[in-house]
Order: sequence, then structure tokens, then C-alpha cells
Amino acid sequence: MTDVIHTVWAGDPLPASGPAVFLAGPTPRSPDVPSWRPAALRELAAQWDGPGPLAALVPESADGRRAESYDGQIGWETAARARADAILFWIPRDLRTMPGFTTNVEFGLDIGTGRAVLGCPPDCPDPQRNRYLIWVARHHGAPVCETLPATVTAALALARRSSTGCG
Repeated sequence: MTDVIHTVWAGDPLPASGPAVFLAGPTPRSPDVPSWRPAALRELAAQWDGPGPLAALVPESADGRRAESYDGQIGWETAARARADAILFWIPRDLRTMPGFTTNVEFGLDIGTGRAVLGCPPDCPDPQRNRYLIWVARHHGAPVCETLPATVTAALALARRSSTGCG
């Protein structure tokens, strides 16, 4: 995966250039809840065929620890979302384990950029809580997907367009 995907973990320096996708969505707050991001990284690696490596901007630490500084974490995430060519929102909403309340705010901030892609699995525990985000995404003309592979495909289309200067 390292030849194709350069994983940039929370707090790491952001790449100055090259295509980048930010993996936005709920982050597990318990070690008992698995993150969806490893599957997204595998899917990015399987699908990426662009020129050079793709930077995957991941708002989790490589070792699974929470950030020491809340302000530092939010600052990094904000800068990483601004740096990204595509912002992949994957929202397997579960109000008990991954409610995604911060994700809702980030989506609202990013939907007008033209770089947001929304993925909402209809079989997640609380799919009805994604209805408004789906409506907003469609209203703004953003891709709306139901599977992680399709969401990655849509995000990579944005990253490819940006990396070729045709965006």
C-alpha cells in the first residue's frame, strides 16, 4: 500500500503537493469499536491509478491514541480538509458507538467546496439520521453513494481531476 498510498496520520505534516483525499466521518471513541478507515485505505489502494502516490489524510493516530491537544487535532483536521482534493465522507451512523455529530458540522462546512463526496450505507444502525445530509449533498450536486467502494470511486474521480489540472 505504501507505493500507491501515502497515509498521513493526524498530526503528521501535510504534503505540500500531489493528490490527496481526506477520510471524513465518525471516529470510534472506544477501542471496542473498529474504525472504518482501514477498509477505506485498502479500497483507495485497490482503486488508485493516478500519477504518483495518493495522500490519504486520516484524522486518527497511527497507534489509535487520542490526540493530546483538542485544539491541535481540530487545527490539523481543518488544514487537512482544506488541503484535500476530495473529502470522502463515510457515515456508518450508529448513535450508540459512532454518532458523527462533529461529522455533521464538517459536512456542512465542506459541502459548498465542490470537493465533498457522501457515503451513507443504508444498512447502518441509524440510516434515518443521514437523510438530511443526503438531501443537502444532492442539493449541492455532490455524489451520494451507498457503499464504501463506490464512495472511494467518486472521491478518486475528484482527486484525479484535480491532479491533472482539469478541475
